[in-house]
Amino acid sequence: MICIFLPTAPEYAHLSQLFLDLKKHPHIYERRMNRLTLRMAVGLAIATLSTTAMADDWNQWLGANRDGTWDESGIIQAIPKEGLKVVWRKPVANGFSGPAVAGERVFVTDYVVKDGDATFDAGKRSQLSGTERFHCLDRKTGDLIWQKSYDRQYSISYANGPRATPTIDGDRVYLLGAEGNLYCLNVSDGKEVWSRDLKKDYRLKEAPMWGFAAHPLVSGELLYCMVGGEGSIAVAFNKNTGEEVWRSLSSKDAGYCPPTMITAGGTEQLLIFHPTALCSVNPKTGKEYWSTELRPAYDMSIIAPVKHGDYLLATALSGSTLLLKLDSDKPAVAEVWRGNGVQPDHNPPMVFEGHIYGVDVKGHLRCIELVSGERVWENRVTCPGGRPAASTTGFIVRNGDRWFIVTEWGELIMAKMSPEGFEEMGRAQLVEPTATNWGRKIVWSHPAFSQKCIFVRNDKEIVCYSLADPTK
Repeated sequence: MICIFLPTAPEYAHLSQLFLDLKKHPHIYERRMNRLTLRMAVGLAIATLSTTAMADDWNQWLGANRDGTWDESGIIQAIPKEGLKVVWRKPVANGFSGPAVAGERVFVTDYVVKDGDATFDAGKRSQLSGTERFHCLDRKTGDLIWQKSYDRQYSISYANGPRATPTIDGDRVYLLGAEGNLYCLNVSDGKEVWSRDLKKDYRLKEAPMWGFAAHPLVSGELLYCMVGGEGSIAVAFNKNTGEEVWRSLSSKDAGYCPPTMITAGGTEQLLIFHPTALCSVNPKTGKEYWSTELRPAYDMSIIAPVKHGDYLLATALSGSTLLLKLDSDKPAVAEVWRGNGVQPDHNPPMVFEGHIYGVDVKGHLRCIELVSGERVWENRVTCPGGRPAASTTGFIVRNGDRWFIVTEWGELIMAKMSPEGFEEMGRAQLVEPTATNWGRKIVWSHPAFSQKCIFVRNDKEIVCYSLADPTK
């Protein structure tokens, strides 16, 4: 008789984290175990995860590893001319937050406006009353499993709803509202485990201009959030209780960039990018390791730094893109270059095999050589109507040698990209653009990729499309 061990949700979370930690940081564990034991541990984690469907989760911002890669096989080789098959579609209200997928559940947040003028104005805070909502849907059908809602006044610019993608960690989901309401809920039934009101708890007069937008990060027993206030730009909470473990750093504002974990110089480091600097702190204590000045235009510290080998790329507006060389012996950096490169507004670029691929603020899709910062090529495939336009967005995800680009007008483009050029492999309209910015219709929500499907939303609906290869 053969027995197969199927872990519970909490056990899966620990095994999943072990696997990711071993995969990313094997040298740390080599101090505690010999190589044979390490290989056995990795093998056990892989074997256990392979028995569950959870291995293909998109359980947080940019996927399981927060790097925009999606490793499932059995995906279509090109988008057919007739488009993609709809699995299901369900109504939702306003929101910039992308969906997250874990196991058999999809999580998405929105805001139902009751009163006020929600017209986008980059220099003005809209005053709205409404209801912020967190939805848990069935992955296969889209049917509602549970919902949490509460009334919330908005006093932010671009007050379209929540910004932060839900973060699922085992049997808990962490949700952050646009005005700083932070919740830890049970995945199974949506019951509250704990909550914090970040504005109230940290005595903030108001939310950041464009709302709380930094996607919370879970690592080990801690939940990391960008908050604000004197000495509390970054805060670590006990993920199980919501109690503060440490607070760190001061700046005029917390900005919008999610906390990012890397390992460099033999040390795990938590990266914090706020409106005046990119910093590295000890993730256990919040003590600063290093800091380098970085001042994006309009305080728009938004995009998480990307580690690629020994390099660290930070992208921002107004020539603020920065490449740093990470020290191999200790937590420290040296500047390589500053300049234009690719300057996204709020859509993260990807670095692959020594090159940066990203959609610039005016809409150009660019390939940049990482170490030199030199442009290799660019095209206008992501420019609205083929014409450059302010604050253009394009979300990029890689699956093997195929790249998926979701444009701000709700279209999915599939392509191959390399330093040699761009090869389109089909496109399909997924959702209609429902918001209006700078006189054009837009959808600014990063999709989720999981279980051979893409999950995408606008301000009217969330839709699941199949990307499975019917021949496999």
